[in-house]
Amino acid sequence: MREVAVRILAWPDAEAEAMRVRDAVFVVEQGVPPEIERDEWDQRSDHALALDHDGRVVGTGRLLPNGHIGRMAVLPEWRGQGVGSRILASLVARAHERGMKRVVLNAQTHAVPFYARHGFAAFGDQFMEAGIPHVAMAREVS
Repeated sequence: MREVAVRILAWPDAEAEAMRVRDAVFVVEQGVPPEIERDEWDQRSDHALALDHDGRVVGTGRLLPNGHIGRMAVLPEWRGQGVGSRILASLVARAHERGMKRVVLNAQTHAVPFYARHGFAAFGDQFMEAGIPHVAMAREVS
């Protein structure tokens, strides 16, 4: 497992690096249309940036004011090394700091086992988002 540090930042401080990772993962790798990758929630959300030992951002995620976690993305060469887990744990901790009792997310179906390992449970039917199958998941914040 490679070591990373996770910082929680406001959008003005996170935007350039968060978008670099999100564009690489969602737009280039997964084919999400660039016009739907940015939205009105970025400005109002807390953003997690995972930095390697040289300070390079290798992953990101965000926590919306309503407790929705989203835009979780890790660069391909860093996957399977605990980066996503660190980002997710940091966002759940931030939700706790903000007094939230529950967090929810829309997981790409291939990522359901990852989120389940972190205490999330699926609910509802599978749905399509940006042309990718997803399922809603939630967990209590302790």
